[in-house]
This record gives sequence, C-alpha cells and structure tokens, in this order.
Amino acid sequence: MKPVWFLLVGALLLFMGISGSLLRRLPVSTAMLYLLAGYALGPAVAGLLVFDALNNLPLLELITEVAVLISLFAVGLRLRAPWSAEIWQLSLRLGVVAMLITISLVAVLGVVALDLSWASAILLGAILAPTDPVLASDVQLKNAEDRDRVKSSLTGEGGLNDGIAFPFVMLGLGLMGLHDVGNYLTRWVTVDLLWAIFAGLGSGWVLGRAVSSLVIWLRGKYQEALGLEEFLTLGLIALAYGFALAIHAYGFLAVFAAGVAVRRLEGVVRGAAPPKPVIEAISAEDEQQLATHPATAPVYMIESVLRFSLQTERIAEMVVVLLLGSLLSANMFNLQLLLLVVLLFFVIRPISVMLALTGATVSSTQR
Repeated sequence: MKPVWFLLVGALLLFMGISGSLLRRLPVSTAMLYLLAGYALGPAVAGLLVFDALNNLPLLELITEVAVLISLFAVGLRLRAPWSAEIWQLSLRLGVVAMLITISLVAVLGVVALDLSWASAILLGAILAPTDPVLASDVQLKNAEDRDRVKSSLTGEGGLNDGIAFPFVMLGLGLMGLHDVGNYLTRWVTVDLLWAIFAGLGSGWVLGRAVSSLVIWLRGKYQEALGLEEFLTLGLIALAYGFALAIHAYGFLAVFAAGVAVRRLEGVVRGAAPPKPVIEAISAEDEQQLATHPATAPVYMIESVLRFSLQTERIAEMVVVLLLGSLLSANMFNLQLLLLVVLLFFVIRPISVMLALTGATVSSTQR
C-alpha cells in the first residue's frame, strides 16, 4: 500500500499546487474537496486509501493534534487588533457563550432524541460544539491587516473554543467514571475548568512573549538567530504545548496564546503601523538589515513565521481531511444521524449564535 499512498498524496499535492488559484474562485473550501477525494479513494468507493483508525489511534491522535496546533498558532499570529477592539468581545461571545449554548442543546438532543445518558450527551456536545480552526481557515483572516469584523470574530473564536470545550469533555468523561471530577464537581471546577484554562492562556502568553523577545534581541544586538523561522515556529508550538500539559493546563489554549503574544509584541514595537510595507520592502532592501533593525525585526520575524505556519497548515489540513474522508462509509449514514446533522447546522448552531450575540452591535447580515 505504501507506493499507492505516495502516488495519491503526490498527485493531490500537485493538483492543488497547479489549480489552487482556480479553486479559490469556487464557492467551496479546499477541505470539502479533500473530504470528497478521501471518500472516493477510501474503502467505500475505490478502496485505494485504507486506514485502520482503531488500530492506529496514537498515530491518528498525533496527526490531528499537530494539525490543530499549527492552525491555532497561525490564528493567534493573524489577530493584530488591540485588546480594546470589539472583535475580542465578539470572539468571546462566539467562542465561549455560543459554544456553551451549543453544548447544552446538543446534550438535550442527545438525551431526548438519541437515547443517550447525560454523561454521553455532554461529551457528544463538547466534541461537536467547537468550530475547527483548520477547516474554518477559508472564512478567517488571511493576514494581520484585515479588519473585517466577521472574519476577525470567527478567527478569534477558532482560537478559543477548542480549549474552552476541553473542560466539558472532561466533565462528560468524569460523569462516565473515567475521570476524577471530585465531590460535587469541586475538582472539575477548580482544576479542569479554572486552572487549566487560565494556566494554559497565561503560560502560552509568557512563553510566546519571552521567546519572540529573545529572538528579536539576539537579532538586533548580535545579528544572531537569523533565518530558520520554521524551527522557531515548531519549537515555540511544541514548547508551549508541552509546558501546558506538564502543568495540567490546556495546551491548545497555550499555543493560541503564544501566537497572540508574538503578534502583540510587534504591535508594541510598531504601534498601529501596518506590517505590509515592511514585507514588500524585502525585495528592495537588504534582508538581513530588515531582520535585525529594531524597527523592522519584529514584523519581519512574525510575518515570516506566519507564512510558514499557513503553508504547514494547508498541508496538515489535506492529510487530516483526506484520512477523515477515507474513514467514511456509505453504511454510516442513517436517518438518526442525518437528523442530528440537520438540527445541529440549521437549528442549534443558529440559535446559539443569535443568543450569544444578543446586545452586540452587529448587523443581521453579519449575524
């Protein structure tokens, strides 16, 4: 099977590279195409791409974790708006309030319509509620200068809600007897909810600010630590994620916060000045000077890291969604599942967003 895998992936990568500009003009996301390709190549149709998920769970977990972590870091790097900007309020409304409402409504649906226990229903709601930052990239910010309210809000939501959903995953597992939630949920509230969220955000922010400040200082003072933004990106992601896990915090939130911290450092140095002129000047100026000058080093480093993150994110998206498509089979779909999908997309999610945005200064079209 190994030659077939290489042939399929190679052909798909070449196809996306050649037709990428054309596909961007179509009203579909690349993830939809990957999903269809995976399904067509999988056991349900052609049988060329066969992946035994149950016997390869550690590998599947690693692939999906890496994809989401890279995407979360890229999301943080794109959020250049100051803390006072309204998009942060909208992101919190969507990433926290709307997600909690979605979890609750899915849990109720699971108990009433799917005959699940409350523990299983809460776990199902926590799994389905977060919007995925990888798959949502087509409706998120493309660069740090874009200030579109809808895209900015969805970008912030994509960075927050994966980590915010984790406590409710742990709650569902705890109610099943698979995780210690303490008497009267005391351990869940103090450790899984409060500590893990705030420690994750705080540790990621500190590490992101410390590492990026160190790199910029080395470049400006000693003309060292130049280039190799790929190592810097992956190293900071792994460091933030690993440290958060070590202190029993949520690593997804830590990686997102690290990305935001790196971007905010550029804002501290350059203020509201847009980064684009600096990047455009690379072709006309000495690249090392741009990378080491105190006025340009932050934005040059951050935009270089962002470019690498976005490129890696696209590759990770293809791998994950292709595998997901191959795991689908025709006999998976039944009326009960289709009812859940319809209610989730056309009833539960719209209701959750409408309630979360109550009182927000957004137009009906933006809602």
